[in-house]
Amino acid sequence: MADKKQEDLNTQMEEENLKAAEAADVQGAASEEAGAETEAEKTSEETEQADGQAQEEAQADPLEQAQQQLEVLKDQFLRSVAEFENYKKRTIKEKAELIQNGGAKTVTAILPVLDDFERALADQSEDPTAIREGMQMIFNKFIKSLEGLGVKKIEALDQDFDTDFHEAVAMVPGMGDDKKGKVIDCLQTGYTMNDKVIRHAKVAVAQ
Repeated sequence: MADKKQEDLNTQMEEENLKAAEAADVQGAASEEAGAETEAEKTSEETEQADGQAQEEAQADPLEQAQQQLEVLKDQFLRSVAEFENYKKRTIKEKAELIQNGGAKTVTAILPVLDDFERALADQSEDPTAIREGMQMIFNKFIKSLEGLGVKKIEALDQDFDTDFHEAVAMVPGMGDDKKGKVIDCLQTGYTMNDKVIRHAKVAVAQ
């Protein structure tokens, strides 16, 4: 009899322990579920915050990009202005040097002719023929120097009158049909330099 009571008591205790374990399992599962819900809510909040921050950054990006582009364009503009100013200064300097060097080249070319004139004036010869020959030599040398600079004489006498090269200062009638419109006299020689007229020939033209 006592053994049966002890057995019933043990069975009752096992049932109570089983119920307590089941209750603990249920409570643990509820806690885990609650924790999972809390973690999910926290993750959702963080996601919402990140999305809001991303939206704010996306809204701020166009302005920042525009400012960056403005700085780049400003820098390029300032560089272009500086390069253009340097180009203008360099061009002006080169032009001035070209003019100066061109004048120096001309003077250098005719200096030997000046030397010949000095020697001719220092000569005490009274022989007209020698003096004339000396002058002719100086003249030829001067013409050669001018040709070296690109200067050429404009042919005018007996040429057809051409307003590109000739300037009519007199019209002479009664010269015949074969002379009509032709240059019959050159009052002042004209010259070209590198094929450009630097002085028109002053001529008389037959009517």
